[in-house]
Amino acid sequence: MTTHSVISAKNLSLIFDTADGPVHALKDINLEINKGELVSFIGPSGCGKTTFLRVAADLEHPTSGHIYVNGMTPEEARKRRSYGYVFQAAGLYPWRTIEKNIRLPLEIMGISKSEQAKRVKSVLELVDLRDFEKKFPWQLSGGMQQRASIARALAFDADILLMDEPFGALDEIVRDHLNEELLELWKETQKTICFVTHSIPEAVYLSTKIVVMSPRPGRISDVIESTLPGDRPLNIRESPEFIAIAHRVREGLRAGHSYD
Repeated sequence: MTTHSVISAKNLSLIFDTADGPVHALKDINLEINKGELVSFIGPSGCGKTTFLRVAADLEHPTSGHIYVNGMTPEEARKRRSYGYVFQAAGLYPWRTIEKNIRLPLEIMGISKSEQAKRVKSVLELVDLRDFEKKFPWQLSGGMQQRASIARALAFDADILLMDEPFGALDEIVRDHLNEELLELWKETQKTICFVTHSIPEAVYLSTKIVVMSPRPGRISDVIESTLPGDRPLNIRESPEFIAIAHRVREGLRAGHSYD
């Protein structure tokens, strides 16, 4: 494991026991995610993208192999609050204001009221929701709710952000806007981000590294280091370089299907 490796998986496998027999969710995953990278996981439904994130977050436990998060086991990393997790649905409590939703994990952690207020103000600024702290989730659009969900995950001030298809349910215009905002957020905070997506353009636009996964048993069929510049206007998606990377992702997805 390199000194800058934030998530390191070695021969990682996970088999779920189900009523219909064993399901190989992950098989022989070897992957290094380094500090400050924005890594997308892309592949067909059921290929283990979310499962990998859940293993890193100590929500699932591998059958064999090893995974380290900040040099610790996922359990130790969870106890040290090394990561924030953003789910597919915003998961905000409808009876709490946006501010109080963001405060909730900080309250549980026993952080002082003054520090809570400071962090809430800071993360609302980061996600551009500074005037919406007194609103309730149902008063916000879907995109704004997801930004509030990201703010809650950022409030931990963890080094790692695990994001499980957070923009999947949003329309394309909102999604494009949030992709731009996420890139800005990543540049500003220098966090390591693991991002699950089904969208090839989203994966290529956001990532410094793209992990292409095959159908079950979930394996890595390609790892693509992006050659795109750090500054990425949306129209970069029309550039030959972008199209070439997207083509390689598509080829990796196609090659993955040969495992069937």
